[in-house]
Amino acid sequence: MNKLYKLVMMISIGGCLATALTADQILKEVDLTAGRPQDQNMTLLLTVIDKRGYEQKLEIVMQQKGVNMRTGRFIAPAEKKGIAFLSLPDGVMYLYLPAYKKTRRIASHLKNTKFAGTDFTYEDMEAINYSAKWRPTLVSESESEWVLQLVPRDNSQSEYSKIILKVQRESYYPVSIDYYGQSGEQCKIMKREQIEKIDGYWIARRSELFDLRSGNRTIMEVKEVAYDTGLSSDLFTERYLER
Repeated sequence: MNKLYKLVMMISIGGCLATALTADQILKEVDLTAGRPQDQNMTLLLTVIDKRGYEQKLEIVMQQKGVNMRTGRFIAPAEKKGIAFLSLPDGVMYLYLPAYKKTRRIASHLKNTKFAGTDFTYEDMEAINYSAKWRPTLVSESESEWVLQLVPRDNSQSEYSKIILKVQRESYYPVSIDYYGQSGEQCKIMKREQIEKIDGYWIARRSELFDLRSGNRTIMEVKEVAYDTGLSSDLFTERYLER
């Protein structure tokens, strides 16, 4: 009986070791989950709430092709309508301001500025794989989630010194993201809720970003979403940004 017990334990332990994932493998699965659709077209409602409780509602149409081309354009309120950004491979980003009828490239050192009055910076809006920019370490794990610490790779620039990512095991979807500034202080918290599958792809219907420095928070809700609609690459150009 004792020999049989030892044999069962060896098989069980060997099976666990064989199926255990490294931090790099987990992060790549996270990227695969986000990048599975050929393209995405969604309408988002943003509610920005300052520390006094004042609310401002904004509506933006976000489109993405693959994993590294993304554009967003405000459709409401009237004073922000037409403001748009474009994120391209290799960290290239552009901003279009309709009041000036001008597109300008966003310099790397300006990506830590906030986008159109929200708590999201331009870096937060970038379309990029985590694996391309961040080096992961597995901090802890449970039956329901992994916790990864991400630090910038040697060839990457970021306003954050590190990010703590909580990843749901079932979906490989990040359900919580803690951001830390260059001095090591925690500066933002992202919480994602109402995670579900739509047309075979995982998505968070509701997200909330807390800015610990300003006391503001931004709630992001998905109003409409469509996948694999055949978006043209022409949509992700400076020329189209100005239309």
